[in-house]
Amino acid sequence: MILTRREILAAIKTNELAFTPEIDAYQLQPHAVDLRLGYEFKLPKTWILGPEGRKALNVDPLDANGVNLEQITLSPGQYFELLPKEFIIASTLEEIAINSGKLMAVLYPRSSINRRGLAVDLSGIIDVGYKGKLMIPIINNTDQQIIRVYPGERICQVVFSELATELTSEQAQLHGLTQAKYHQATKLDSKMDSVDEIGLIKQGKLADLKKQFKLDLSNK
Repeated sequence: MILTRREILAAIKTNELAFTPEIDAYQLQPHAVDLRLGYEFKLPKTWILGPEGRKALNVDPLDANGVNLEQITLSPGQYFELLPKEFIIASTLEEIAINSGKLMAVLYPRSSINRRGLAVDLSGIIDVGYKGKLMIPIINNTDQQIIRVYPGERICQVVFSELATELTSEQAQLHGLTQAKYHQATKLDSKMDSVDEIGLIKQGKLADLKKQFKLDLSNK
């Protein structure tokens, strides 16, 4: 079941859903909540200065752990301009807290943002029990235009759904064989997947991975 305005308001009143800072009247939609753009942005780095000199930064996503991204933080009243084809990661202004074991959410772009030429490529799941800010990948999808965005403008929307079965906090935190990576995120952190999983993937040992971490079909 997707929550409508009435259920969203009821969940906020009972603290099953919480937003910091609190959402305003512009943000509540018939069956979603708009989130505003925050002040933190991360930009890909293309080079580093090492002992040998200026070196091009070759990124292995399984090893990068965020070192290929540089963060900037704007002040109130400042804006951010995206160059043509530029990719960035931004944060939401609000921290969201899903305090109910029966609620989860899905993050979507606002169509008005996409129509400006920005590709906000979202279909992200917000897990039961999640607390923290959300990371928003944004691309200037135009060839020649510089597109300006302002912290505080509504950038994406969250649709809330009720689960068929309520999860405990322990169940909600278990993602595969590891704990949720971005729970209680207050800044744009980048975190790695399991070292065991990554090691087997990089060695091409997918059959070993499947055998070693066979799925337990018992009802948990």
